[in-house]
Amino acid sequence: MIHIFEEFSPVFQAFLAALFTWGVTMLGASVVFFFKEVKKGIMDAFLGFSAGVMIAASFWSLLSPAIDMANSMKMISWLVVFLGFFSGGLLLFLGDKFYDFLQKKTKKGNFSTSHKLKRCLMLVFSITLHNIPEGLVIGVAFGSLAYSIEGVTLASALTLALGIGLQNFPEGSAVSLPLRREGMSRKKAFFFGQLSGVVEPIAAVIGAILVLKIQSLLPFLLSFAAGAMIYVVVEELIPESQSNKKKDLMALFTLIGFSIMMILDVALG
Repeated sequence: MIHIFEEFSPVFQAFLAALFTWGVTMLGASVVFFFKEVKKGIMDAFLGFSAGVMIAASFWSLLSPAIDMANSMKMISWLVVFLGFFSGGLLLFLGDKFYDFLQKKTKKGNFSTSHKLKRCLMLVFSITLHNIPEGLVIGVAFGSLAYSIEGVTLASALTLALGIGLQNFPEGSAVSLPLRREGMSRKKAFFFGQLSGVVEPIAAVIGAILVLKIQSLLPFLLSFAAGAMIYVVVEELIPESQSNKKKDLMALFTLIGFSIMMILDVALG
């Protein structure tokens, strides 16, 4: 199976990997058909594990190769990587601010007259906003495989997609379950839950094409993806996982996720 996957173009690989992450979002949204709630401990464990994977991937799969490639291109490596990394985090920061503005408009009643529609749009928008850079991260990871960069391997790209996919599971249910509690039908709640992940395959294809078409942008894009991921980890994943009563256990899941990604990157890279 893996040999067949290797034969595909980096763009198609990125597309398939992002289809997987979207599929996990759909799987998370589908719990609305079976449960009224999902145990918080399970959700937090997913988030903690994904945080560890994404932190490790940010350095070994993205920042370190970006520095090496910038040096090989005779760029000012620290400046390029800083600009990319900070821009990635800043994009999500501005997105959060825009979401806060949208939420205030909603509370004032200027955005919509339907409470159910307001809630739906807020939930879907907030999750979708973070799924766009995650899709770009997948696209950049697979697109960079075309250049045979040291430290960037198919195994690390696949593991990165796995980590992003795992944290999409609670995101899907985080949309569908509250909508169901508000009285929306199970089918509609599922539809809006999975809808938040549909942007990932699109963003992944865009990210892969950018990397392949403009090689000089690769160090910036790799570090941009790292900045976006670290922002998501620090602003969402770790705080949410640490809201669990068993904080030490959730921290252990983060260490496990980090260790697995580190081993794959170092041993197989």
